[in-house]
Amino acid sequence: MALPTVAVIGASQTRPGDHDYQAGIRLGRLLAEAGCAVATGGYGGLMEAVSAGAAEVGDRIIGITAPEVFPGRSGANQYVTDERQAPTITERIQDLLTLADAVVALPGSLGTFTELVVAWNLAYVAPFSGRRPKLIVAVGPTWRELVPLLAHRLATDGNLVRCVDTVDEAAALVIAGLRSEEAADT
Repeated sequence: MALPTVAVIGASQTRPGDHDYQAGIRLGRLLAEAGCAVATGGYGGLMEAVSAGAAEVGDRIIGITAPEVFPGRSGANQYVTDERQAPTITERIQDLLTLADAVVALPGSLGTFTELVVAWNLAYVAPFSGRRPKLIVAVGPTWRELVPLLAHRLATDGNLVRCVDTVDEAAALVIAGLRSEEAADT
């Protein structure tokens, strides 16, 4: 059976030594220790941190890059074992979310927000075609503030995005959720 894949989205500008970067390393490690592959946008910042943490104990780190969109970036970070290139930002997001069995949103900016909203929308429409929504967990105070606001203002299901304070909570929710889905499928 293939490893479950967790897509992790987050800021590209976070630097080694930053609190969020260290948290990203921890999340990657926790997910890999639980037997998950990780998939990110493949570049630096939190994408690199998660990849580095996963590389400490795992061997499946997927990076969905977009060289035509980001020509100034030299390619996937050094921890990525499987780089997949997408021609556009839309296809990059689509590929990342299609590949994922669950999604974790770390702190980020507009790109991370976009990815989170697309994941949320896909979870919202999944039952329309008889599919189970993918688990989405968002870490940090920004998402804890924005998700309920958007759910209320847009009259949508805010419960599709579980908001937590730490990567430890996120990893625990994702691992338990994936195990529960695996048990339900057998």
